[in-house]
Amino acid sequence: MTGRKVLSERLRAMWGAVMHYVDVKGILSPQNGMNVYRGCTHGCIYCDSRSVCYGFTHDFEDVEVKRNAPELLERALRSKRKKCMIGTGAMCDPYMHCEEGLQVTRKCLELIARYEFGAAVQTKSDRILRDLDLLRYINEKAKCVVQMTLTTYDEDLCRILEPNVCTTKRRAEVLHILRDNGIPTVVWLSPILPFLNDTRENIEGLLEYCVSAGVYGIICFGMGVTMRQGNREYFYEALERHFPGLRRKYHEKYGYSYELISDRNEELMHIFRETCRKHGIVHEMEACFQYLHEFPEMYEQLTLF
Repeated sequence: MTGRKVLSERLRAMWGAVMHYVDVKGILSPQNGMNVYRGCTHGCIYCDSRSVCYGFTHDFEDVEVKRNAPELLERALRSKRKKCMIGTGAMCDPYMHCEEGLQVTRKCLELIARYEFGAAVQTKSDRILRDLDLLRYINEKAKCVVQMTLTTYDEDLCRILEPNVCTTKRRAEVLHILRDNGIPTVVWLSPILPFLNDTRENIEGLLEYCVSAGVYGIICFGMGVTMRQGNREYFYEALERHFPGLRRKYHEKYGYSYELISDRNEELMHIFRETCRKHGIVHEMEACFQYLHEFPEMYEQLTLF
């Protein structure tokens, strides 16, 4: 049995997931972002990527593998006149379970390192530490930023909301390891789910992790979550399983609204902003996104000579 078949059978046995291998026509977006996978096996109950608007033609857990992603990426990097940051993980996590065997993300990072571009990687998984050597190399030659999502300080609640990925405590450990290796980090403090983790204790706990790890910035769109067709239904079904009665509470308060803002938004955002100001953490969204997309000017000038 081939390595791919072994991995497929393992994923099927664990989560009933099936992998689809596809060849795509392009890999980089106009903003130089890429997703080498479509779908995810992390099982986060609130995931926006489950939304119907993204056009999945198979179950979300049946991961689509863009097997020609490294080939397309190399072609794109060789043709670029100007160095830039290459982003990955905005849609589907680049370090889900199948990455252990397939290593498509690692192959792409190897190309980014070889051609001396920058990288901005977004994940929830400690599997990113496998590629610490490449992250360090990219950061030494250009710039590498790791973005880690933190939602839930309570470990037991985290295991319900994000069941098939390492918990928040472990992600905080990853942030410390990255800091100790000189790699800057940005945290996504999102989503904050009404009636579940929209508490002072949760926000203060997550911010304590961020301060301790010396993160560069924190991205927070407000204390709440967005829901669209597809991910809304999945989320409500999960609420019914794990928190009986909470689904009806959501329906009564929010109906089919896109934005589900916590009643404690003002209070919790005040804590967020004041903590960031006190510890010098960048928290204005525009500044955070600019940092993620900004290729270091000094290196860019050196490449002209």
